[in-house]
Amino acid sequence: MELLNESSALLSNYEVYTLLLDIQAGRNGQSKPTKNQTSLATVTYETVKYLEGTSCKHLNAPAVKEFIRHLAPFHLTKAEKLQLLNQRPTTAVEIQLLIEESEERLTETQVYQLLDVVSKYLPDGSLDLSEESDDKIVYGDEGEEEDEQQQEKNEESEERIVKMEQDENNVSVEGQEEVEEAEEEGGSLVMDVTSPVNEDSS
Repeated sequence: MELLNESSALLSNYEVYTLLLDIQAGRNGQSKPTKNQTSLATVTYETVKYLEGTSCKHLNAPAVKEFIRHLAPFHLTKAEKLQLLNQRPTTAVEIQLLIEESEERLTETQVYQLLDVVSKYLPDGSLDLSEESDDKIVYGDEGEEEDEQQQEKNEESEERIVKMEQDENNVSVEGQEEVEEAEEEGGSLVMDVTSPVNEDSS
């Protein structure tokens, strides 16, 4: 067999991960490994297990596209973009290791801007590591629904707090009005407990 094109395309860890999940599930035109393909089933399982321990598990297609789009100002090569996507660097030292001649091509400001792009569009899943989500990828639509539900709860809480504050203000205003009315009439709402009460008045 002759290979006509050894490297027709570069695949990120995220793309490999989603492809293997499709193979395991037999979806999107992929076929599940048969009983005679035990080696394929084993390799697929072990690779998925490994990738689940990396940040690619927490990615989705829209986030990856936005990440690549925001890398344009840095003029990186395809291989460097792929490395950033796979490795998700968090320090300037890692940028130096992943980008060739980064000291000459990038200023210190650009390095930290690049780290901000990585942090913004490539979540590491540190806030979503519960046991329930170990075998589940949260894609865009589902994540948006959860955000909307949380936002609704926050809005309801804020409305309750505002209502309580308004009620307190109303009570204070009513009390102040009573005091002012009493002062205008020359009276007082406060009883003078020091004055003796003459019960045997004649």
